[in-house]
Amino acid sequence: MTGVRRIRLHEYRQGSLHPVEAEVIAEHAVSLNVNGVPWFSFLCTPLDLEALAVGFLFNEGIVSSRSEVASVSVSARRESVDVCLDRAVPPPSSWQRTSGCGGGVTTTGTAGDEGPAPAGGGPAPETPRFRAAEVARLADDLLARQELYGASGGVHMSALSDGEQLVAAAEDIGRHNTLDKLAGRCLLEGIAGPRRAIATTGRVSSEMIQKARRIGVPLVVSRTSPTARSVDLASRWGITLVGYARRDRFLAYAGAERIVAPE
Repeated sequence: MTGVRRIRLHEYRQGSLHPVEAEVIAEHAVSLNVNGVPWFSFLCTPLDLEALAVGFLFNEGIVSSRSEVASVSVSARRESVDVCLDRAVPPPSSWQRTSGCGGGVTTTGTAGDEGPAPAGGGPAPETPRFRAAEVARLADDLLARQELYGASGGVHMSALSDGEQLVAAAEDIGRHNTLDKLAGRCLLEGIAGPRRAIATTGRVSSEMIQKARRIGVPLVVSRTSPTARSVDLASRWGITLVGYARRDRFLAYAGAERIVAPE
């Protein structure tokens, strides 16, 4: 299954309507079942569903390593994902609706002040520094990796960088889903090595910063803006937060002292 669907529509051009065909991004409701128990449904682009489910459980602090996931499978019609863990885990008693497009949810409230502890130590204690050119390059690298957006538009993308290149990328209608897919790919594919930055096309809200912290990156770079709460949390957690990143300019909302710019 692809992440787009071809439809017939009408284009208004030069004073009249013309029938045309175009591709639009797919949006499905996909149920997450953990140890055979239904938990909730994602609204998502139906690609990388195994990574989405495992990454969501990781970012919520329910699993911390690949060894805790006994199996993960997607139904033939891609309407559900079944994750079996190595232990019994009761479903959360309540879900907090987040600001994420596509109906995001979390068990920790609106990115609680503490949140789940970062894996692998989170941002490095030695306070990493970033060259301004490195930060700006991430915006270009991100756009170069987009696939679904070029076909249909209407989709977000996030990517994980090791400081030299993008080592994992994910596209979805939900910007929060892209970070869950990144986390899931890291676990399922054993992507190791330094986690230098996350670049994203979407708005950075508080749950996005919470997920980035859980993944363990010290730098988050967005093509658009953060929210005030995400700036507060990034400052508290020692995450450098950059918005409106372009090839030759960006805005540092938190952690500007860790960015090294040429004179």
